[in-house]
Amino acid sequence: MPSVSDTYIENRQRVQPTHTNNYHAAHGGNIVKWMDEVGAMSAMRHAGETCVTARINQLDFERPVPQGDTCIVESYAYAAGKASIKVRLRAFRESPRTGEREQTTDSYFVFVAVDEQNNPTAVPELTVASDRCRKLREAAIERDPEE
Repeated sequence: MPSVSDTYIENRQRVQPTHTNNYHAAHGGNIVKWMDEVGAMSAMRHAGETCVTARINQLDFERPVPQGDTCIVESYAYAAGKASIKVRLRAFRESPRTGEREQTTDSYFVFVAVDEQNNPTAVPELTVASDRCRKLREAAIERDPEE
């Protein structure tokens, strides 16, 4: 059975001029797109199946990601139902020169595993196999608006 740590993914995207709004910061829609893509990857690592977005429970933009900075998306599954996987997603801005990092966005997505006919399909139980798994899961549950 997959563990929380098995689903952990961190992805980077350099914020280019084509990704920005009138304020020279990453457009919120681009950040959501990057989060959705990485979140689906975490869900698929858990399910071993194709996963589609079912719901975005919460999405808080706390600060911008300026053009030229790197947008880091951190993602991991922290709970599973019969066919659904809850994924915690956070985005950070990082200076490519100094590595200075700060959180910019916090969110919770729900994905559903689907079979080849796009019907919901069962997912395995999510295990908490280490202290790291436990800490990640507890941090997600603590802030999840549905828990």
